[in-house]
Amino acid sequence: MQEEGFSVWETGVSRGGKGSAGRAGGGRGPAAAAGTPVVPAQACDLVTVPARQGLEAVDILRLRDGVGPVLHDGACDTLGFLVPAGTADGWDVPGSACTQTSGRGIALGALCDEGAPEEPPVTGTGWLVPPEGAGAAATDPAVLRAALGEAARTIEAVDRCQ
Repeated sequence: MQEEGFSVWETGVSRGGKGSAGRAGGGRGPAAAAGTPVVPAQACDLVTVPARQGLEAVDILRLRDGVGPVLHDGACDTLGFLVPAGTADGWDVPGSACTQTSGRGIALGALCDEGAPEEPPVTGTGWLVPPEGAGAAATDPAVLRAALGEAARTIEAVDRCQ
């Protein structure tokens, strides 16, 4: 099943440190004896939005509350925000879609401690905000909803001025 350029999937996301995405020093939690990080997993849904609104929302989230991992499709038409599982049940933001997971698991962040970037879980996508650079395990749905609303208002204001 495809949703605005993204396949439906389920993932586990490593929990990063608090703060804005990309902030240096964000911890990954305690390390196991062998030097491997202890990585709790979190199942995720995927909120997809048009790229222009998504990029504005990423900037808003980075400046304020932090953002979880974000995907972009190959054509850069849409962005996909990882949000906690169950978000799709009540998602109603106009101009976006939230896709439930479907049991196709992948562990994000598994390679982060080794210095290798994690591959995107959906074919034909890339990371805008990779798991190792995210400030949160997944973007909080209430915070994302507010950021998407602010982004839409910003875009509307810019378009009126042109």
